[in-house]
Amino acid sequence: MKKETINKEIFIECRPQTLFSFFIDPGKMQKWMGRQILMEPRIQGRFRIDIDGDNIALGEYKEIVQNEKIVMTWGWEGSDIMPPGTSTVEFLLEEQDNGTLLKLTHYDIPIEKIHSNNDGWTHYMERCKGIAEGVDIGVDPWSIKKS
Repeated sequence: MKKETINKEIFIECRPQTLFSFFIDPGKMQKWMGRQILMEPRIQGRFRIDIDGDNIALGEYKEIVQNEKIVMTWGWEGSDIMPPGTSTVEFLLEEQDNGTLLKLTHYDIPIEKIHSNNDGWTHYMERCKGIAEGVDIGVDPWSIKKS
């Protein structure tokens, strides 16, 4: 099966210490991604991000460098195409001028999932930027269950 990689960057006007907390504090993460977050932010600790009641991301933390880097496995509950643990997401936080350059690299994405994952990371990185910069971004429209 052919695998792809997504690379994204976004500049966020906040310190790396502030931004880092939005990746390890479930209450803060839920403000920009998903509707329910469970996480154990430590090496081999697991996480569960319920996006909308149907799409649930699962994985575990592989590397955590305070205020600099988070690496986790990633996949989707119940997915045959991209099950939990089959891809890896890396977030790098680089201090820059008056803020942080957030670099995301998502490795080993099956070609069938590249478009949806690319759209997802574009959506969520914009939301992360807003919340970290103190903007009221409101409830994630993707977290509302479609009937």
